[in-house]
Amino acid sequence: MGTHTAVITGSTAGLGAAFARQLAAQGYDLVLAARTEQRLEVQSESLEAQYGIRAETVVADLTTDDGVGAVQERLVDPSYPVHLLINNAGHGLAGNFLDTDLQDERDLLRLHVQTPMELCHTAARTMTAQRAGRIINVASVAGFAATGTYSAAKAWVVNFSKALHAQLKSEGLTVTALCPGLVRTEFHERSGITISGAKKWMWLDAEDVVRQGLTANAQGASLCVPSAQYRALSAGLRFMPGSVVQWATDRRMSAPGEDGEPAVTETDASTS
Repeated sequence: MGTHTAVITGSTAGLGAAFARQLAAQGYDLVLAARTEQRLEVQSESLEAQYGIRAETVVADLTTDDGVGAVQERLVDPSYPVHLLINNAGHGLAGNFLDTDLQDERDLLRLHVQTPMELCHTAARTMTAQRAGRIINVASVAGFAATGTYSAAKAWVVNFSKALHAQLKSEGLTVTALCPGLVRTEFHERSGITISGAKKWMWLDAEDVVRQGLTANAQGASLCVPSAQYRALSAGLRFMPGSVVQWATDRRMSAPGEDGEPAVTETDASTS
């Protein structure tokens, strides 16, 4: 059994699965949270067999109070304390704001904003009592550009994480916003998003993104933008007119079947 425990939301694919593999390799016991019980069980058994760690599962829809409550219950279990929380679960929407269903927009906001806030609140209270703990919130370079509700949600994650880090570092906690760009995962396919025209340098490897995120968090950084290219891009976005950012985004992304009429803005790669 490991001497530390990490909770990972959206653990069964993409960055979440990469976090699980790398932390298991480091000897962490894991609490894996996602919606699909079968995928969770397969993942848990595989990690336990390969790395000799303990891998619990929590089947939870994190767009619901019950789902979030199930993870919160595990975060406060005094008999098996959590040392690292990774808020990774997420999805995108393929379509303009006025074309999407309002409930889908509510679910996106719930999953990317309210859920990590609630889990951070629960985890941080427990961790401050222990005078030690780490949190990684998966955000996106989209959070540095105003291109839609997804980017707005990720901007909240970035600012929230930086503020929480400043508040809690004296208590022995590190909170890091991990801001990748395009990552080769299931994220876009599962969100119904087609990427077109993206240059080779824009695609990042999930294992590299996770490795950099874990290193930055361990070193006490409040923000991690993997790759020099995206660090330069994210810096430039602060000075670029919004209309130019939207034009460039629209040229890269479209909903399937729209053939040149792109209308989505997701550039993150977390999966639920």
